[in-house]
Amino acid sequence: MSSADTRLTARRTLIVLGLVLATAFALAFVYATRRVLVWAVVAAFFAVALKPLVDWLQRRVVRRRALATLLVFLAAFVVLAILAALILAPLLNELARFADRAPELLRDARAGQGPVGRLLERTGARRYVSEHAEQLRGFGSRLREPAVGVLRGVVETVAGLVTVIVLAYLMVLEAPRITGGVLAAAGDGQAERLRRVGREVSRTVTGYLTGNLVISVICGGLTFLVLTLTGVPFAAVIALLVAVADLIPLVGATLGAVIAAGAGFLHSPTAGVVVLVFFVVYQQLENHLLQPLILARAVRLNPLTVLVSVLLAAELAGLLGALLAIPAAGIVQTLLREYGPARLRPGPPAGPYSRSRVWT
Repeated sequence: MSSADTRLTARRTLIVLGLVLATAFALAFVYATRRVLVWAVVAAFFAVALKPLVDWLQRRVVRRRALATLLVFLAAFVVLAILAALILAPLLNELARFADRAPELLRDARAGQGPVGRLLERTGARRYVSEHAEQLRGFGSRLREPAVGVLRGVVETVAGLVTVIVLAYLMVLEAPRITGGVLAAAGDGQAERLRRVGREVSRTVTGYLTGNLVISVICGGLTFLVLTLTGVPFAAVIALLVAVADLIPLVGATLGAVIAAGAGFLHSPTAGVVVLVFFVVYQQLENHLLQPLILARAVRLNPLTVLVSVLLAAELAGLLGALLAIPAAGIVQTLLREYGPARLRPGPPAGPYSRSRVWT
């Protein structure tokens, strides 16, 4: 082998080693900063959702970008505060009622009376509790030990929430400068395509967040109505849990049905059957009417793409991944439509949602 071939082989070996080391360093960096990266991704989604409103306010009402951004974020906080008040007022009322009834429920459970006591008696749980009382008390004392860890988790959650808000605010505030710099670097040939991609991404994220929230509010409101009519106690708390669970795509309504139906059966078999039938009907309504009507024009994904994206994102990032999977898949679809091979691009629209151009 000549010296030139030896130098070429050595150069290629060094390049491969450098790429491997750079990849390992990048993966280690992502793993070490995964919490901050998650905060940045969540902030970016909220920034993309709020940016169109800030742009409209700046064009029509306020000329200064900083003031328009501040007004939009303040309005968002006011709306969230009103929603929290509407939710927390009945929640605190139900918790107070539960605290008042807790001693009575505990006495009935120990005596095998009342709905909880009868359930424990039928399942044999009361006998198990009486036979393993010492072990259960020891387990309860061990549960009180990680109080510091719980407090630290609460502090980290609050810090993450504040960080997400600040990042989203700065992203919206600096969006024109960032966009202008990217378009100037891309040149005239790619500027229009980048603008089109940005508009499509913004529309996808905004439509998904708004539509998913509307569907969850509808689910929670109908659940509260059904639970109230059937006399199930703590209807507001259960409806709130169902509404939060319904934010999770695909499986959220099922999780909510398990919670509400379980509470209904604890109250009475008739109430449990009514709640269960309601959720069977509601899931059909949500899957075939609400989601196509509210989300089809925003996300433009077929059910298989939605299912695969949610499962993969949930496996990689847990609950947060499941919540962000659909808009992320919509963004990937937009990028493929613009930059992917021609055979991967969607064909002409067809069907009842032709204006949505569902990707199949």
